Amino acid sequence: MMVIVMTNAPPRLAGRLKVWLLEVRAGVFVGDYSARTRERIWAQVEAYIEDGDAVMVWDAPTDQGFDFATVGTNRRMPVDFDGLKLVSFYPKDHPMSQRPARRPRGPAPETPVPPAKPDPKTR
Repeated sequence: MMVIVMTNAPPRLAGRLKVWLLEVRAGVFVGDYSARTRERIWAQVEAYIEDGDAVMVWDAPTDQGFDFATVGTNRRMPVDFDGLKLVSFYPKDHPMSQRPARRPRGPAPETPVPPAKPDPKTR
């Protein structure tokens, strides 16, 4: 079993995940795949997350019974504490706590083309 939770992710990434996983809520994807397939799906998330962030949780033979990975800008950071994977928070003023400026979506704005000067030889 694996669960991926995404925030501020581009719609095309959600579309890619919908091919393999069930979206049970907006940005929450669930499925049951082998470790190899899970790693390939996660590679897609890492490649296409852009300014968003995501966390993936999966069954693992650990004391907790699961493991997780994160990608993107987020205040939460995974910390190993004596074999247990816990979550700590960056301070609010830490660079990882700050979301990057949003990139504009859609086509780039067109720059106006100046009018051509008349050629004196063709008059």
